[in-house]
Amino acid sequence: MITGATSGIGLACARRFADNGDRLILNGRNEHKLTELRKELVAKGTEVLTLAFDVRDRQKAKKYIDGLPEGWREIDVLVNNAGLALGLEPEYQGNQEDWEVMIDTNVKGLLTMTRLIVPGMVERNRGHVINIGSVAGDAAYAGGNVYCATKAAVKAITDGLRIDVAETAVRVTNLKPGLVETNFSNTRFHGDNARAANVYKGIQPLTGDDIADVAVFAANAPAHVQIAEVLILATHQASGSVIVRK
Repeated sequence: MITGATSGIGLACARRFADNGDRLILNGRNEHKLTELRKELVAKGTEVLTLAFDVRDRQKAKKYIDGLPEGWREIDVLVNNAGLALGLEPEYQGNQEDWEVMIDTNVKGLLTMTRLIVPGMVERNRGHVINIGSVAGDAAYAGGNVYCATKAAVKAITDGLRIDVAETAVRVTNLKPGLVETNFSNTRFHGDNARAANVYKGIQPLTGDDIADVAVFAANAPAHVQIAEVLILATHQASGSVIVRK
């Protein structure tokens, strides 16, 4: 199951896991985009089930997961990808509505999906949770404040889950991308495409496919191997705040 599967890293993961021969449960808010993605993947021979809901809506998430049809209930891999950044203002000038959306999606939404799906993994003594964190979770950068805090929370939540399931065969991974050129910056700047393009100016950023490749690798590692955490940066990015542009 992949959340936020209709764009960016989530979309890339859907395509890469499909190429790997996996059956897919794809989640997103946009039902039309989910339908189009399903058509694309089914045409290539992939079995796909789509669930259109916002991970912020705990009751709706529970309804959909509890209502999974027979044959789809035993989820082997959960990719908690749904997330976003909004704004780049100093914390004392931040938009509180933006903060709430980030916290509700990046932290609470991830926790909701984890709480709904991981008990089944523990009961079956198999499964893998892959959380999409960020280099932003390692250290704050200018204007990142609350977004960085949400990704630091993802790291702590991922580490905590790994501890909690250590007695089982369930594996837990935190993938921490740096600059990835998706619609991430367009969303952060509320549709200001010119401002978003400047984020990647002078550097070759990562792509969603780069992150999806690591997710598929982690999911297909031997059963005794747990890829706990991977920091993935563009060649000329050294940290969340150190980027060499040419």
